[in-house]
Amino acid sequence: MSNPSSTDAGTARAGADHLPVQAVILAGGAGTRLWPLSREQYPKQLIGLLGDDSLLQSTARRLDGLASHHPVSPHTIVVCGEEHRFNVAEQLRQSGVRARIILEPAGRNTAPALTLAALSLVEGGHDAIMVVMPSDHAVTDEAVFRARVADAVRCAGDGNIVTLGIVPSRAETGYGYLRVGEELGERNTHRLDRFVEKPSRELAQRYLDSGEYLWNSGLFVLQASVWLRAIAQFEPLIHAACVDAYNAKSRDVDFLRVDAALFVSCPSQSIDFAVMERITDPGSGYQVAVVPLDAGWSDVGAWDAVWDVLPKDAAGNVTRGRVMLDGALNTLAYSEGRLIACVGTEDLIVVETPDAILVAKHSSVQNVKAIVARIKNEKGTEANFHRKVYRPWGYYDSIDEGKGFHVKRIVVNPGARLSLQMHHHRSEHWIVVRGTARVTRGDESFLLSENESTYIALGQTHRLENPGKLPLEMIEVQSGTYLGEDDIVRFDDHYGRS
Repeated sequence: MSNPSSTDAGTARAGADHLPVQAVILAGGAGTRLWPLSREQYPKQLIGLLGDDSLLQSTARRLDGLASHHPVSPHTIVVCGEEHRFNVAEQLRQSGVRARIILEPAGRNTAPALTLAALSLVEGGHDAIMVVMPSDHAVTDEAVFRARVADAVRCAGDGNIVTLGIVPSRAETGYGYLRVGEELGERNTHRLDRFVEKPSRELAQRYLDSGEYLWNSGLFVLQASVWLRAIAQFEPLIHAACVDAYNAKSRDVDFLRVDAALFVSCPSQSIDFAVMERITDPGSGYQVAVVPLDAGWSDVGAWDAVWDVLPKDAAGNVTRGRVMLDGALNTLAYSEGRLIACVGTEDLIVVETPDAILVAKHSSVQNVKAIVARIKNEKGTEANFHRKVYRPWGYYDSIDEGKGFHVKRIVVNPGARLSLQMHHHRSEHWIVVRGTARVTRGDESFLLSENESTYIALGQTHRLENPGKLPLEMIEVQSGTYLGEDDIVRFDDHYGRS
């Protein structure tokens, strides 16, 4: 196998027209401005903000049916954080998406993440045209999206670096801009003149009025080998760290795990700052193009963007879940369970979850991340976890807790099992509500049916399994001097957790 560190990888390929199109999804990020729905351990790309599918699931299917003269790879490359790996894998499995998941040991922004994906594509002297998509964006007209991606793929097949720029609908100060140059020979493709930082309100209006600027979407189409050559040229430290970490990779269940110690030395940098803002220089040696995209795109970056993209009633209101309105105007009310009643509200965002409620003005939603920072400073769990916490075997929901006790509703997927473990500070009572449980307790192994229970003593080795074909639902009552999730000693784990 050839060394993937070579920046000339892909030069021995049969020709650009034969390169496959490879979907690459960058699934990092925490989405703090969408708290309390988005949490650090379950961020916005995993949530069904706009419908039944999560943003990740919608992104993974966005290229289905892409009309291209290049072959399209049947699998998707996803780069995500280690803490989200099981949720990402399960959501893709549920969507029928074949995926190769590369794990980032630590967050280092998008440039290193894309470099890892590119390295995986050039092994063995191969190459591919990468369609690079953030996992947390929304597109309402996916047919138009695929058509413009096909235009970008044709241009990237000639070795060009292509970005998709969003046709602006307003003078937006929260996005970077792209200045569009002359039209190229490829259909719907223009030379990219330069990247522009987020402007003031007055400057944004001038950009909009000129018709010469597009929003920077973070969507890129380019050959893997071209990206590796560019990142080695402009950010050699990122390139070297990623190559070293990738060459020391290992397989962990269904994941590709790069070397953590080598990867954490990698500088943190975005795709834009690392490469894209530098290659528009005429002397860079790269041809950079932009394809205008008008397909109902949104980065869904904050709650006002969610309100903007969802259907509204005649008064401009958006509701999800159990909501009642009376005299409300331009209100977003989003309930995960409890009734939200809005009377005479105007330009408000109201979001209910089982453990937190957000009330904010439309004009102040960008400041939600400051609240999340305060929660973290005060050691609150609400910044990191939902009340319902997903695990590779299923999930648990913290129903109640107090001094010396914690009550959980546990759901174990068919055929799944928890780790063989013990606790130093707590005992547990298990009551089966639905399904059948196989319990390992010390040297014993036995089955529990509905309305049956058992007791796990402090320090006793135990395991819970679901041998059936239906979900196992049970109530767990913990009691002890310390009930933190870190009081787990694992002896054996099917999912490779330490």
